[in-house]
Amino acid sequence: MAAAGWYHRDISQVVAEGLLAKAGRDGSFLVRDSESVKGAYALCLLFQRHVYTYRILPDDEGLLSVQTIQGIQAKCFRTLPDLIGAYQHPNNGLVTPLLHPVHRARPDEDSDGEDARGWGHAVPCPGAPPSSRTHIPQQLHQRLQEQVHSSPASDFTGFMAEYLTHHVQLDLQALCHGHPQLRHLSTALATACRALHSEIDFTLAGLETLARVFDAPVSPRSPAREQGFLGSDPDLELLLNKISTVNQLLSSLEKKVLKSLQETVTRHNLALPSVAAAPPPAARPLAVQNFEVKVGKSQRAALSVDVESGTVTVTKRGSGSPEEVIPQDKILQLIKYQSVQSKARLVCARENQKSLSRDFIFPSARKREAFCQLLQLMKIQHSNLDEPELISVYVGTWNMGSTPPPRSLASWLTSRGLGHTQDETTACIPHDIYVIGTQENSLGDREWVEFLCASLKTLMAIDYRVVALQCLWSIKMVVLVKPEHQRRISHVHTSSVKTGIANTLGNKGAVGVSFLFNGTSFGFVNCHLASGSEKTHRRNQNYSDILHSLALGDKRLWGFDLTLRFTHLFWFGDLNYRLDMDVQTILSHVVKKEFQALLAVDQLTLEREKNKVFLQFSEGDISFPPTYRYERGTRDTYVWQKSKPTGMRINVPSWCDRILWKSHPETHVVCNSYGCTDDIVTSDHSPVFATFEVGVTSQFVPKEAPGSSPEALACIEWESIEAILKTTSRSKCYIEFHSYCLEEVQRSGENTFQNCDIPGFLKLGWSSKHLPVLNPILPDLEYLGDQHLLLSIKGAESCESYGECCLAVRSAIGTTAQQFETSLFHRGEETGSVRGWMRVRVPRGRRGTRERLYEWISFEEEDAEPAAEAPMRPKPPPQRLRSRPRSLPEPTPGYTNPAYFIFEGVP
Repeated sequence: MAAAGWYHRDISQVVAEGLLAKAGRDGSFLVRDSESVKGAYALCLLFQRHVYTYRILPDDEGLLSVQTIQGIQAKCFRTLPDLIGAYQHPNNGLVTPLLHPVHRARPDEDSDGEDARGWGHAVPCPGAPPSSRTHIPQQLHQRLQEQVHSSPASDFTGFMAEYLTHHVQLDLQALCHGHPQLRHLSTALATACRALHSEIDFTLAGLETLARVFDAPVSPRSPAREQGFLGSDPDLELLLNKISTVNQLLSSLEKKVLKSLQETVTRHNLALPSVAAAPPPAARPLAVQNFEVKVGKSQRAALSVDVESGTVTVTKRGSGSPEEVIPQDKILQLIKYQSVQSKARLVCARENQKSLSRDFIFPSARKREAFCQLLQLMKIQHSNLDEPELISVYVGTWNMGSTPPPRSLASWLTSRGLGHTQDETTACIPHDIYVIGTQENSLGDREWVEFLCASLKTLMAIDYRVVALQCLWSIKMVVLVKPEHQRRISHVHTSSVKTGIANTLGNKGAVGVSFLFNGTSFGFVNCHLASGSEKTHRRNQNYSDILHSLALGDKRLWGFDLTLRFTHLFWFGDLNYRLDMDVQTILSHVVKKEFQALLAVDQLTLEREKNKVFLQFSEGDISFPPTYRYERGTRDTYVWQKSKPTGMRINVPSWCDRILWKSHPETHVVCNSYGCTDDIVTSDHSPVFATFEVGVTSQFVPKEAPGSSPEALACIEWESIEAILKTTSRSKCYIEFHSYCLEEVQRSGENTFQNCDIPGFLKLGWSSKHLPVLNPILPDLEYLGDQHLLLSIKGAESCESYGECCLAVRSAIGTTAQQFETSLFHRGEETGSVRGWMRVRVPRGRRGTRERLYEWISFEEEDAEPAAEAPMRPKPPPQRLRSRPRSLPEPTPGYTNPAYFIFEGVP
């Protein structure tokens, strides 16, 4: 049975309302999958410019019924089409009969010209009777579907779609009549495996040549071509014989070589030298690093940073002054100037004196950053903390172009090349976590992991441990950590999503890994999106599909937008967004390094500005040339013409390979480098890297043991909450509150205020009486400062989310209520805004706190007067940006949702 046009599968609530609004007629309807109940459906119905949503629920026997208004007896139906047909008549409990079905739009085609969603074949309608699946038992059909979605060997199921849809029943009929040959399956397999012939011929020729060197066997291929079995497809039989030959050669080749070498040793009386195992390289101590700086107006000086001993030495040139040695525990604060990127101020403590500060001007901003990183590393090594508060994370992405990598990946793994790169003084400092994503990677999984581990061991003298390896065809992600961090990693989850042809092929798609590092959650997504300059909409759809389908993080948070489930989420890969500009103009800008002109026509930048993808993600400054499409073997020439069976295709130079991230508010993350290599030339893409300094939390241990004193509770109170939703619904709503600092999920009452006067928007309000007082499990200020609340606004009838958001508890700690305002998200889309007043009360005896390792570095927006040569007391910086360094977007004061201006009449 063909799919009913009004069934839209798993589209979001927002998309459904948009389709109905476009239809515009009362009685327009569609059916989608329910977001709140697995196996249920949502009937969306337009009436008087508002969308009404009814849940269609199955009972224990699988019968379907609609939840309608009270007093109307529920009717049960065996199939969804039967139910829809019955409700096309009046007086059934709906606001209006189902009159005008809204059909699915025809899907886009991917870059290979195949249908992107359904291969051009109808999708079975949910709830269709067994008779519609001609002669296929229901149990067998279910098993086939499970294999399509869950089997690790399901990568070829896209090629088998034709067979599963049209021909499996013919083989079943033949079997029932006593013919077990399964001719249609044989034909389908031969078609699917046709491309293997050339690959196997190439491999087989090489193996036979090697085998002849040692044994000169007669090739078993010739008789294979002359044999045949009655009733088999000759192409398939030939392929099977080739595979059998490869199998035999591989299994016997090692024995033949070993036997031949042993005979050679015996025949020539050779003694094999004993090879002593080389000792593992010792961890390399970091050498003392020197920086030439300017102190004051013209005084030259040298700064020496000794990370191992924990000292900074200042030597003035030509002044005859003795060296000044500053121990790390005397350094109180490091201030990085924003207005002068090469300038920094060091604030130090002196015995029996007040603190002093000194300004240093470095030769470049890059040198200043290297100095700051070394000081940070020195503080970490000498902190004597049991658990780290700051770690470094490396993220790399590379489309390898289906060719093996070069022997050395040193420039990629040490962030050297073009763009914002690491200084040579810090390039070989090992990171705590390496996350390496590749696309079109032809190496075997084990081979690739071993190659990466060996490369890092050579560079860093550290045996990194594998946290996770997740692969989808040639899309791979490897997560490695230092050995001392292995015990800190827990709750590892992996997932993958196919977005290739019919969303069943893994040539395009994403792999994901998530885990906890002590108390901080991390998520990583490596993707390969649709190619082609004209496929922007398809890439956006790929992003949405991945975001909706990746099963990562805490299962209790799977109802939330993927971008809100983690403290830090990193998304990278070959995103394939292109530049909308002609080739010659692009090349002219690249030669002149006019990257801002190119970013103005960068599809990803434009789509982000339209809030189509990657809402509220951050990306480092792009100061490196487009990473695609280079001529292999060089980085001097772009090749933008590519011959395809359909004709010549133009691939303009573009920043296809990107790294973005999104973090919870009031957390610490700084992007220290973002660039690409210029010496790895095996692919038409250049490898891209980014490094991050990330604040992490650990299990909090209260100073007072539980039960040692009367328990004082902290409380989170709400004065009011107001939300504006982009919806045409009139539903009452409630708010769910999720947090790791709460024992269980809390829920508000239904909204006490509602306004839907503005078409397309619903304004809701809750007073303090209808909002719960939340009591965190621990009342300590230091603990609460690291916590976050996830809010979800749900419809009272559908229990489906209209939008979710994240609030930092830290910003509301105090005696007076603090105002908050933030956007709401659902399935990657902005669905509204929420604002209100909240207050976090902390008991008097639990207000102690301490400065974190990453908080001693601050930022000063406005440059102060140049420091005189004589020491002077430091002025407090005008603005401390402890948890919001420059690499993160600043919060906008006031309200940003246009709906506020519509409702409140603000010009």
